[in-house]
Amino acid sequence: MSNAAGRSVRLTLKGYSRLAQALYDGGRVPYSTVPKAEEPFHPAELNLVAAHARLFALAVNIYKAMGSRWVDEAAKLTSAPEPVATSTGDKVDDKENVRWQRCTGEERVVMTTAREGESFRLPIFQGILPVDRAGVGRDIVAGFTLAALSIPGTMGYTKIIGTPVITGLYTILIPMFLFAIFGSSRHLSVNADSATAAVVAAGLAGMAVRGSNEWLALCSLLALMAALFMFVARVMRLGFLADFLSRTVLTGFLTGVGVQVSLLEVSGLLGLPRISNQPLSQTLHDLQSIAQTNVYALAMSLAVLAVILGGKKLSEKIPGGLIAVVGAIGVSWALGLEHHLETLGAVPSGLPTLGLPQVDWSWPLISKLLPIALACFVVVLSQSAATSRAYAAKYNDRFDENVDMVGLGMANLGAGLSGTFIVNGSPTNTAMVVGGGGRSQVSQITTSVIVLLVLLFLTGPLAYLPAAVLSAIVFLVAVQMIDVKGMARIFVEARAEFWVALVTAATVVVVGVEQGIVLAMVLSLLDHVRRSYRGTNVVITADKRKKGWQTVPLSAPQQIAPGLMIYLFSHSLYYANAGQFAEEVLDLAKTSTQPPLTCLCVEAAAIGDVDFSAAAMLRDSCNLLRGKGIRLVFANVSTELRGQFDRYGISKLLGEDAIYGSVHAVVAAYEGQSVPEPTTVDNGGAAQA
Repeated sequence: MSNAAGRSVRLTLKGYSRLAQALYDGGRVPYSTVPKAEEPFHPAELNLVAAHARLFALAVNIYKAMGSRWVDEAAKLTSAPEPVATSTGDKVDDKENVRWQRCTGEERVVMTTAREGESFRLPIFQGILPVDRAGVGRDIVAGFTLAALSIPGTMGYTKIIGTPVITGLYTILIPMFLFAIFGSSRHLSVNADSATAAVVAAGLAGMAVRGSNEWLALCSLLALMAALFMFVARVMRLGFLADFLSRTVLTGFLTGVGVQVSLLEVSGLLGLPRISNQPLSQTLHDLQSIAQTNVYALAMSLAVLAVILGGKKLSEKIPGGLIAVVGAIGVSWALGLEHHLETLGAVPSGLPTLGLPQVDWSWPLISKLLPIALACFVVVLSQSAATSRAYAAKYNDRFDENVDMVGLGMANLGAGLSGTFIVNGSPTNTAMVVGGGGRSQVSQITTSVIVLLVLLFLTGPLAYLPAAVLSAIVFLVAVQMIDVKGMARIFVEARAEFWVALVTAATVVVVGVEQGIVLAMVLSLLDHVRRSYRGTNVVITADKRKKGWQTVPLSAPQQIAPGLMIYLFSHSLYYANAGQFAEEVLDLAKTSTQPPLTCLCVEAAAIGDVDFSAAAMLRDSCNLLRGKGIRLVFANVSTELRGQFDRYGISKLLGEDAIYGSVHAVVAAYEGQSVPEPTTVDNGGAAQA
């Protein structure tokens, strides 16, 4: 195949793959259609690469034949590479990244593929290598930008979770550095996050005094438990679980978190005491105590909001948060505002002490923390994966959620051992890095180094920082989490899903974040089941010009040939939709508006699996149809499905000539009168013809 032809085939298959994905996103086809469409694309892409390599090898040989000198090392590269199949046949597994390596025995370059089923490995530097030398300077500048914006933000998150302000900087120091080493995403920024902070704060309420050493120890223990969940999930390759949190539900959840946090921070803006972690109770208290507003705190809050919003309006690269923090510290010190409003007070300098949290390591305590840790694990996994996917797709970078789980696990392990709280992949910080020009984890390493310098030399001035400043920063972050545009779009485009998102958001605000994330998981799974188990099945018939196929609804079925009907079932067959299959098949058999039906073909390309209940239904349906004089045959049966048919005795019941490679073959056989009469096979008491 020529290069031009190879490129044409690749583009065609890629277009087919994108079309399948678009149809799935629109709810028109099951997900099984997507991998089936992608299956031929990747071997074609690999073959095209091999063709390019053969051209290069040919050029080398021509160069040598013309008398030019060639180095010995290059001579080893003159053999054309061949794609190495990773499974039976000529298919190439595309689950992992393709790599080139030298085959020492044959002294040539071969292309191999790492399989997903290989033993557990611990790859490192995937977010850094290969190093773009031209872009290193840009990554370092982006790291400075991230430090300027995230340092005040992480300190603000400590107000949400109720830990000392210095712990916010600890989330950047070690956890961000560890993810940069062990993660696969080149863009994801991992540090403190409002969503997980809110989950932890709500979950630990009542278990310890907020802000105490015991409270901080419990936060660190939760980080260690979340890390353990990540490692277990990586060993079990559970990265796909992130797919089960729908964007709709996640939008509602994050909106609810934004509303909750913003309502709770109003007291800090006004200089009023925090009396509850329930937003409605705290809001009621704020309204009742509004006459006691601290004018110094209110003025400082408004000034901070003006600086941040004004700087953002002028340029996204202006570190409004950092300018506000530095300015507030200067004003507070110069005017002695510590006598008029609450400030942070003395902030310890130096590095965190590494070690296990000082808690009662007992099962009763662990059992109380398990639901909180599990909720945090789900939030971290889903939010981090969604963010990594978005930027990997935008910049055409590789991404592996299973490898990222190792990075997230190491980051939370570092958080737990360094005396801070759970860290998460932050969409806002990731956007800061990308907006600043960062294209690798070099940016995150740069930010960690800057925070190291701050911890060693610049913690003294933080004592003069007014608490209202952090409240203003957190309030802005929370308001930005309220996705009004996203909710409005869901309302317009998918009204039923909007109510699901709204219920999730309301649950977070009224009941709590922990309950909200559990509800989000349940609603996402229910939405998945609702969409997947009952498909929109159709009948395939010839178009009016007899030049191709078209589909018609089951309500108005048409025969593709007199007496022959093609029924397309769009999902795998299992206990939940077996009844739908049987009902629709029997309804088609009863159709009297056309010539009597003698053969019913099931187009089975989308049927990837059949369970025990569905197998029993197929046997019964086959015998019921036979009793009506209708032959049941199947087209496009995969090797795996054929094996299941054999195991369940369906192949024997249907007959060996009842399974065809395509719909074309079925039509040709039927019109050629080559479809034999059905034979009666004993089915253990099932109805016989």
